[in-house]
Amino acid sequence: MTQLDNAHLTDLGPDVATPSYDRQAVTAGIVHIGVGGFHRAHQAMYLDELMNRGEALDWGIVGVGVMPGDRRMQEILAAQDHLYTLVVKHPDGRREARVIGAMLDYLFAPADPEAVIETMADPAIRIVSLTVTEGGYNFHPISGEFDLDNPDVQHDLVPGAAPRTSFGLVIEALRRRRERGLTPFTVMSCDNIQGNGDVARRMFTAFAHARDAELGAWVEAEVPFPNSMVDRITPVTTPEDIAELGSRFGVEDAWPVVCEPFSQWVLEDHFVAGRPALERVGVQLVEDVVPYELMKLRLLNAGHQALAYFGYLAGYRYAHEASADPLFEAFLLDYMTHEATPTLSPLPGVDLDAYRRTLIRRFANPEVRDTLARLCAESSDRIPKWMVPLIRQQLESGGDVHRCAAVVASWARYDEGVDEKGEPITVVDRLKDELMAIAARNHEHPTAFIENQELFGDLAENARFREAYLQALESLHRRGARATLEALVAA
Repeated sequence: MTQLDNAHLTDLGPDVATPSYDRQAVTAGIVHIGVGGFHRAHQAMYLDELMNRGEALDWGIVGVGVMPGDRRMQEILAAQDHLYTLVVKHPDGRREARVIGAMLDYLFAPADPEAVIETMADPAIRIVSLTVTEGGYNFHPISGEFDLDNPDVQHDLVPGAAPRTSFGLVIEALRRRRERGLTPFTVMSCDNIQGNGDVARRMFTAFAHARDAELGAWVEAEVPFPNSMVDRITPVTTPEDIAELGSRFGVEDAWPVVCEPFSQWVLEDHFVAGRPALERVGVQLVEDVVPYELMKLRLLNAGHQALAYFGYLAGYRYAHEASADPLFEAFLLDYMTHEATPTLSPLPGVDLDAYRRTLIRRFANPEVRDTLARLCAESSDRIPKWMVPLIRQQLESGGDVHRCAAVVASWARYDEGVDEKGEPITVVDRLKDELMAIAARNHEHPTAFIENQELFGDLAENARFREAYLQALESLHRRGARATLEALVAA
């Protein structure tokens, strides 16, 4: 096998695409916080495509890890000269391997926050982008307000403290740029949150105001936070993926990325210091992202939740297994058609029926092997943002909520921590202990889960939603996931 690094790029086989540009000529223009699989399969891939066209060579990426666990990523990427392999998995078993060279460096913030701050303060950096997951924005799930009581935030608000959070790092870098008379950078969220740029604006400006009112006002007035909609299924890289890359393509890469063929990025064209010409590689630059993001959040993201808990309880472990089951396919299409689609704004030129069926095909791609456990993880950050607003909108308009209520019930049943065969379920959620304690009371107090106002507000008080939820939860306990879906589809 050939070790992946600059010195051995030309030794890779002809079936592995490599950067056609001189990486020595690339300079940094973007700092990206939260370098996970999705960023490497999406934003970095688009920039690499531009660079392969001989463009955007001044838009190289400097990655930043803020979490303690990011040390491993920093070490692996440094050993590979920040190169990695992107493997596209086609449904028919074909693989496309491509080395991405758009990342120039990776900084581990806990070890050297000053280096991160000074990098962002460099005038060459014109965009700071983010994929920090929903929980990384530190907002209350119901009120949407910035959590100033977070201990790390409190630490970062102490004058002279070495920042621990993305908020402390970014705002200090902006403060220095302002002090030095430099143009600010654009803060570009690439997370799966409705109005991700608006959320980022509220959270970062709230931190800035808490630190210094004048600084907060400057950030609010001068720093753009464009909204975006991003889409590409990128499952966690497994040891099998690493081994297959070696055996099939001869590449020794300690942390490649695997993904589906489909990719989409819709981006609000609002930048303060320029941007790469992303429209030349298929990115949609628009004035209003909202209709597109609602389509994706409520059909794809919430659709994943509609599949995940029922699928896991029914004995499936992979998304493609459940999606290929005609019963699950029918339920997903019913949810998308009758409850999600009525909440969407008009999208001229978009065939929603075709989009829905494309999603089913994407979910059913057997080569991606996206786990249901991944889709079930961190649900307290997902359901309140992706499905609860949809439920409220349907309730207000008189629309159906039976399927949405059943999805919430399946989450409550999943968080009981044991499947229908009596096997333990490993619940992964920042609120795991609290949610599992509540779910343990599902039999004696069936509405306990939805009475959690931190996640559901007053939904438990709505008779239509409560009745549909209780009916689904009772069916899950008495008859199981499959019979519950059969009744929902038949209805």
